[in-house]
Amino acid sequence: MPIEPGIAATHEFEVEGRLLTDVGGTLDFSVLSTPGMIAMMERAASVLVNPLLPPGKATLGYEVCVKHVAAAPKGSRCSARARLDEIRDQRKLRFTVEVVTDDGRTIGVGTHERRIIDARGPATR
Repeated sequence: MPIEPGIAATHEFEVEGRLLTDVGGTLDFSVLSTPGMIAMMERAASVLVNPLLPPGKATLGYEVCVKHVAAAPKGSRCSARARLDEIRDQRKLRFTVEVVTDDGRTIGVGTHERRIIDARGPATR
């Protein structure tokens, strides 16, 4: 399958461990943190395109523009969804991303951009 606008993927996850916050102790319970939500959005986008890249290439996120619109308590089952919307300069990928709970509540929405890079890193001397 080629990398082209319209392809999409979903990554299911449970709200637990490093994805949690109690907002510095201000809550009596734990919820999905904003950084945790963004990490799951980035993962969904990365996992979508990485198998389609040429050998020696990977993607690296460079922009995230999202809104965290609802709480997902510890133990919630969620899905991070990513859809490729645009390819610019044959290396810049723009995605629509969202996180929803298994009962359909929207937790976060936005866009995410990734750049295709050389996976071997910079040349060393």
